[in-house]
Amino acid sequence: MSLAFRMAKLQCLSALVAVSAPCAFASAVQAQGATASSPPEFARRVEHLKPGEWVWAPAVAPSGPVLIYVDLSSQIAMVYRNGIRIAATTVSSGKSGHDTPTGVFTILQKDAKHRSSLYSSAPMPFQERLTWDGVALHAGGLPGYPESHGCVHLPYEFARQLFAITDLGVTIVVEGDAQAHIRTSENSLLVPFNRRGEPVEHLALRGGEQYRWNPEAAPEGPLSIIVSKLDQRIVVLRGGTEIGCSVAIVKDTDPGSHVITLTTRNGQPHWVYVGMAGHEDDEGREVDEAITNRVDMPRAFYQLLKASLRPGATILVTNSRVGANAFAKLTVVDAIKPVP
Repeated sequence: MSLAFRMAKLQCLSALVAVSAPCAFASAVQAQGATASSPPEFARRVEHLKPGEWVWAPAVAPSGPVLIYVDLSSQIAMVYRNGIRIAATTVSSGKSGHDTPTGVFTILQKDAKHRSSLYSSAPMPFQERLTWDGVALHAGGLPGYPESHGCVHLPYEFARQLFAITDLGVTIVVEGDAQAHIRTSENSLLVPFNRRGEPVEHLALRGGEQYRWNPEAAPEGPLSIIVSKLDQRIVVLRGGTEIGCSVAIVKDTDPGSHVITLTTRNGQPHWVYVGMAGHEDDEGREVDEAITNRVDMPRAFYQLLKASLRPGATILVTNSRVGANAFAKLTVVDAIKPVP
């Protein structure tokens, strides 16, 4: 089986699990502890998260640039890595009179044990500063409505996990109106902004167009491939930027998701499963050759994709959308099945 499409030989996981943990620093936060057990499909339906709940699926994109999007209107924050959503959480932003500012920010300072210089030395664990006048992301109370003095409160364990994957300079986009509450979310798993905080338009294939391939948009960086069973599309991202998109025929009725990665064993490339919580036995297991012929794609796109693969490339097969709306189903012309 050709390397480019061992991605098609997948038995999907039933869930990628993230569990919110209780915080030990204040009684208001100790109430956190609800469990959110979720595949990437649920991460897009963040309106179902209750206060204190969160989703964390970092293996979906294990490397690449990080971007954080805070939606004040829905009191939700989402984390994207290499252009793919890997996490979502409920938040509590600034209350009336202490509104969290909107705009495009970067992380200016990080302090895991920070204490407020403005509010009686109050603890602000895993603080990631957005402004020098006191606005930051950090672990804090999550009553289900805006109640901070301007900061964005996160679940304690989520804040700890986020702190571990961010660096100074990471982009944070804050949008919306906390006083005009809505409970809807963007359906697409793809990042809505670039690293400058500018909106990204993920263009649909036009008319009879079978695929698009623009590797010059991101010549370097980790490769992530999304195979959307729901949209019957393949999207390729490199360094957080979309470089390719294709129609596909994905013959997989399993509603779950799975992640595999390209590794080298004894000098030879192999696609192997990424172990997830609840499926630790999958870790390192080679993708089964018996699960074949699950995906058809245009021949030319297949060749371009195959030539771009390097060890570390990651494939997510998912029932999530890769467009904000449902795509028209297009017939794959001159389709190719992988061959050994």
